[in-house]
Amino acid sequence: MSASLQRRPLPGGYVTLRGRLTAAFLAVVLGPVLLGSFFVGMTVATVSRDRTAERLDHAATTVRTAIGAMCRQLQAVADAVAVLPVTDQRTAADQMIARGLASEVRIGPAASTTTTGGAAGERDCAAADQRGQAGGQGQVGAGQVGAGQGGVGEAVTAVGARAVQDDVVVVALERIDSLFIGRLGDSSGARVEVGAGEVSGAAGRWIPVEPGQPLPISVEVRSEEPAMLYVFLAVAVFAVAGLAVLAARWLARSTTRPLEELAWAAGKVADGELGVRVPVGRGDEIGQLAGTFNRMTRELQAYVQALTASRDQLRGHLAILGDTLSSTHDVHRILEVILQTALSATGARAGVVLLIDPGEAVLVARCAEGLTGRWDVPEADLPSLRIPVGHGILGVVAAGGEARRGFCDLGGGPVDEPAGRTYVAVPICAPATVGDPLVPGGLMTESGQPAILGVLALYDRLGADEFDDTDLHTLRTFAGQAGVAVHNVRVHEEAQRLSLTDPLTGLWNYRYLRESLRREVERATRFGRMLTVLVLDLDHFKDVNDTYGHAAGDAVLGEFARRIRIGLRDVDVAFRQGGEEFVVLLPETDAYGGIIVAERLGSAVRDIPVPIDPRRMSGVAGVAVDRVAISVSIGIAVYPEHGATAQQVLDAADDALYAAKNAGRDTYRLAESIPLPAVNVTDPSVSRGVTDGKSDQQGPVAGASGGPQPPRQGRGR
Repeated sequence: MSASLQRRPLPGGYVTLRGRLTAAFLAVVLGPVLLGSFFVGMTVATVSRDRTAERLDHAATTVRTAIGAMCRQLQAVADAVAVLPVTDQRTAADQMIARGLASEVRIGPAASTTTTGGAAGERDCAAADQRGQAGGQGQVGAGQVGAGQGGVGEAVTAVGARAVQDDVVVVALERIDSLFIGRLGDSSGARVEVGAGEVSGAAGRWIPVEPGQPLPISVEVRSEEPAMLYVFLAVAVFAVAGLAVLAARWLARSTTRPLEELAWAAGKVADGELGVRVPVGRGDEIGQLAGTFNRMTRELQAYVQALTASRDQLRGHLAILGDTLSSTHDVHRILEVILQTALSATGARAGVVLLIDPGEAVLVARCAEGLTGRWDVPEADLPSLRIPVGHGILGVVAAGGEARRGFCDLGGGPVDEPAGRTYVAVPICAPATVGDPLVPGGLMTESGQPAILGVLALYDRLGADEFDDTDLHTLRTFAGQAGVAVHNVRVHEEAQRLSLTDPLTGLWNYRYLRESLRREVERATRFGRMLTVLVLDLDHFKDVNDTYGHAAGDAVLGEFARRIRIGLRDVDVAFRQGGEEFVVLLPETDAYGGIIVAERLGSAVRDIPVPIDPRRMSGVAGVAVDRVAISVSIGIAVYPEHGATAQQVLDAADDALYAAKNAGRDTYRLAESIPLPAVNVTDPSVSRGVTDGKSDQQGPVAGASGGPQPPRQGRGR
């Protein structure tokens, strides 16, 4: 805080208010603290007494249970020995002693004092309070173990139980020593003493002699006085009192400076620091003014932040839009920009864009980022990663056109998809109009609904468990942009293809012939190779149209183009120059090779008639005809033997075609050689240093200047 907020002398009324606030705060804080401490102390003392009583009850119960169990065990030992034959009783008694079931077993006649009277200090488990019985004599009646012995102060040395079988008495004894007393104390958690007398006090209890409990026992537990708790309560009370004093001082100080803080905050806001807030410490008019000021600065700050965010967002969208527009015809670049933008907008860890290959009905990876496992491959290998449409998560999205989100496996499975814990996947769609000639077949739908081009999928949203509906809506927007972009590129490519191909035959058209012939002549010149040009023309094609109709003529042209493609190599190129006239370029082929190709093409056309619609009637015979026999005339010219330029070679082949027509059709003719200027096409100095497919000069070169001209008209075929 600046120096302008240093404390200044304040009116006396504020000092009085500070005092009242301090006293009230101390009363409010210390009163409940002191009262609570008193009740806590009382509660702790009561709980301590109750716990002591519970421990005494537990100890007494444990001692009674232990002694009762011991007496039952001794009685069982005596009974077990007594039922045996006299000859086996001593052996059994020794075994009982060895097993620790009794300290001593006495066997003798019923009249023997050794077995019936016992020694001093021995108590019978079956006897009740033995003090004063038998007139205080030193022994009990027949069958009792020490029943008449032991006064109040007499020490107990053993406890026994007897069993009588015929004239034999068996007495089982257990010694009462310090170890026995210690075990009782350990099991009960208290101090145990055997002897006469009463125990007074809340921490002790006397257990009298009774049947099954022959020992006079006193049990004592340690009384726990929570002295440390009382100390802690006192310290806590003093600590709270000290904190209350400090808090009261701070409260009084904070309530005397609102105007200074408000003035200081207003100056900061005027300087552009919209994050400044004024503490609201009171509810009077000054406090209301401070609250209003804070609300005004918050709204102003939110408005400025919204404007800044909108500006940054607009700038980012314009940059993305610029990148997309600058690469309109580069599908890979478009998909990269859209995928990166989607990842940034949703906070996803990884993503992938897959497009449908209509020919194989599979999704082919085109662009990916952040993927792991089998999908973490170089960009050039992405097309090798494929998912069948209708299989797996992404395949189902592509098949049904419905977006999906949720949890997924970590990759693998029957369909190996990208690994991830959560995903969101939306179809990439583009509007396709039924009957639009510029829409490729793979983009068309019968109902005119948006055609599915692929799938855009994101995996593992950072900072959240899964993707939500907002992410799904955002991804749909990017998928729509991707669909429009891919659709436009494909439409552009289709339009470009249609501008260079003949729609009826599927062959390249005359426009592409000009460029291809110029390029092939340049290549032949640069590398000293030959180029053979064939010009083909269907014989009597006008009669086919006149006799069977133009539909039959179109069928003949289509089948003729198919047979040309079948009879050529991959490097050979076929064109439809116009009407029924076609051109074939045979790179690196001499005249002999051109003749072989011409014979093969002529035979392929001649040997098999072309099937047509059988509903058409022959104009001559008036009967239905389903096949038409055709033939072709071919002119052959070789560069540079028959021409020094592309146009000259094409004209020479056209002249040779005219010669084949004059020779009766259904044949071929080789162009006549013409004198040419000496050109060393094999001279290595030609286009030295120029790579294949590149010209070493910008303008036309010798042997390649001037592309072919439109076909000459006026010749009879």
